[in-house]
Amino acid sequence: MIRAITSIGRPIGLAAAASMALGPALAQTQAGVAAAVRNKVEIRSAATRKAHPAVLRERLYMADQVQTAAASQLQMLLMDRTTFTVGANARVTIDRFVYDPAANSRQVGISVAHGAFRFMSGRALGKPSGAVSVRTPVAAIGIRGTIFEGVVGEDAIRIAEDEPAVGKHVKADKSEASLIVLRGPGPRAQGDVVPGLIDVTVGSRTVTLDGPDLALYAPRDGAPPIGPFRISPAGLEALQDLLRTSPGQAPGGGGGNHTARNVLIGAGAVAAGIIGSKLLGGGGKRPKPQGPKNPNGVPPPGKPNGG
Repeated sequence: MIRAITSIGRPIGLAAAASMALGPALAQTQAGVAAAVRNKVEIRSAATRKAHPAVLRERLYMADQVQTAAASQLQMLLMDRTTFTVGANARVTIDRFVYDPAANSRQVGISVAHGAFRFMSGRALGKPSGAVSVRTPVAAIGIRGTIFEGVVGEDAIRIAEDEPAVGKHVKADKSEASLIVLRGPGPRAQGDVVPGLIDVTVGSRTVTLDGPDLALYAPRDGAPPIGPFRISPAGLEALQDLLRTSPGQAPGGGGGNHTARNVLIGAGAVAAGIIGSKLLGGGGKRPKPQGPKNPNGVPPPGKPNGG
């Protein structure tokens, strides 16, 4: 079952989103909300150290850990309008989140210990200052306004071994192997989709991915990264299988290719519903699930816009 937020409420300011507490109050710094939940997703609270089933519209806090089972996903909408999707068989932690909308600055850090994920930069006005990064066991990903996906673990090895640029001869660690793919948008993107890139640091080497579908593979700690290379359609399809809402089907029931702009608009509809409500920065009790909906925030395989 898919549960997602789609209702659009009265717009409010985001001043309340700037929770700057650190130190002992670390676990009380709100990072965002659960925008979509599918199947078995658990959140280990940083405050209580106990795991509980994820609830739609639930507030997420710095240092919370998310764990998903097979065929399960969680879409997180962060306070700066960034969308982070946790795919199947994943374990993710919000390491750092400090956002000041008045100064248009942010510090975001997310670690992925295992599984598939997607990062979609927020669409805040202007270019917010501050570092935004995602870490895997062997790679640190610096983000400059874009959409990218990745997978850590056995699935990364399985997909990479079928890529001509990698092959089956590369020695990999199933607890560390990381495959990262830039989805877009490209330099000819139009409208409010801003072109971007990612810098992937593995050991002492940094590799920049600046074109749609460029990939990098880090097989294990101490091994040099392989890439950039353009991931094959089959490889991209395999990665999408870990992130889409239902096997073999694009969101909304339609097949075929979608551009990165389509992806952003789809997730933006979800984001608008949440940000237009009192969920971000508001008080009150945890809302109850609203029933099955389609989050429309998961891109199917295809060539991103502006490639």
